[in-house]
Amino acid sequence: MPDAGATRASLPEAPTPQGRYVPVTVWQGLACSAGMTPRVAGVLVEQGVVGRDITTRRAAELAAIAARNALAAIASAVGGVENVTRCLQLTVFVAAAPGFADHTAVADGASAALSAALGDQGVAARAAVGVASLPGGAPVEVTVLAAVDAVGPGSG
Repeated sequence: MPDAGATRASLPEAPTPQGRYVPVTVWQGLACSAGMTPRVAGVLVEQGVVGRDITTRRAAELAAIAARNALAAIASAVGGVENVTRCLQLTVFVAAAPGFADHTAVADGASAALSAALGDQGVAARAAVGVASLPGGAPVEVTVLAAVDAVGPGSG
């Protein structure tokens, strides 16, 4: 069960898609977010490559923003964070410089954000993946798969 302090008000506004896709798909008790980048009010906070332009610590902060965006999108799709019962999987893509190997330290920022919002139910199986580039020059992109209690088509 989410912490009492993890209300919809404490999450950012659900991000608006930056293309032709939906931010979340909800089906039979599962919610899968689209890839979320570190945007605030629709604007990418920072561009660059981790290990070249952006430090590991800063990238972890940006991953936390992206994870909160993913959770906000899921919460919006299912009627509130109180209907998110557990994060099941977290994937963190890192635009990494050649030779960069601290992907898990970057992903720790996303994990911490989900744990802060959902407590132990925010701790998920996780993959941290290094890539050459991400949309819009984003340094990180996060996807979340969550178990949810939802009402509506496909939720049963």
